[in-house]
Amino acid sequence: MTEVTIKARANGPYKVEGPVRVLDAEGNEFVLPEGSAIVLCRCGHSRTKPFCDSSHKRVGFVAADTSARVTWGQTPRV
Repeated sequence: MTEVTIKARANGPYKVEGPVRVLDAEGNEFVLPEGSAIVLCRCGHSRTKPFCDSSHKRVGFVAADTSARVTWGQTPRV
């Protein structure tokens, strides 16, 4: 099985590499280009959600510098 990697870009989207399926709220699958990485919005301003349209640049999105370190199976505290 091919590995999937999700990388948070600095002040930008999540870059997803590897074979994934993306479904909408009704369970409909988005058609994705085969073999290409995708980028998912994390600023909340994209007009093409769940995909990034570079709105993070327009709105000046600033992400946390590092991710919270959580032991697998635990719920992170906010």
